Amino acid sequence: MELTGEAQNVDSYSNVLSGVVKLSKSLSDGRQQIVGLQFAPDFLGRPFKVESSINAEAATAVTLCSFPRAAVERMMKASREFEHRLLEQTLNELDEAREWMVTLGRKTAPEKVASFLLMMARNIDSSLDAASRSASFDLPLTRAEISDFLGITNETVSRQLTRLRADGVIRIENARHVTVDSISRLEKRCGGGRERP
Repeated sequence: MELTGEAQNVDSYSNVLSGVVKLSKSLSDGRQQIVGLQFAPDFLGRPFKVESSINAEAATAVTLCSFPRAAVERMMKASREFEHRLLEQTLNELDEAREWMVTLGRKTAPEKVASFLLMMARNIDSSLDAASRSASFDLPLTRAEISDFLGITNETVSRQLTRLRADGVIRIENARHVTVDSISRLEKRCGGGRERP
């Protein structure tokens, strides 16, 4: 389900309360590239922009809390704390984008798939905290969408998931439900560098 279309007027902003939102950009020939994912409690939308520059679609069942654009912009002017929180999220997203550039540009296919799974584990499993050693979640993207997001083929994604399962790093049930018994084992497969906390 489309939440915001590219080049669409921005009338409201939202907080993601649950679920996963897929962000994509369209190319002139109709192809699309997934450029990001947003999770609870991310802020969906770009303040002070009249027109959306991305497509935002629900990748799973999503619950949003939406506010009119004018109200959010008034709140930003009236509340330094709110403005600071939005700035902090924006800077965090910039850091994450830079980390993801490393993943896409320098990591091997096995490291890319492991990094993707680690991102899902850290953002979807609400029971996961600093002390947790395991995680369980449903993949929000199809194999084709994962391959698009990672810049590798569908076959490579399937091969790497099979390899991680054969090595006991993950378990997969019903083609989409993933259990990671050891987060630290999955982290080691990500190939170094800091991953999103």
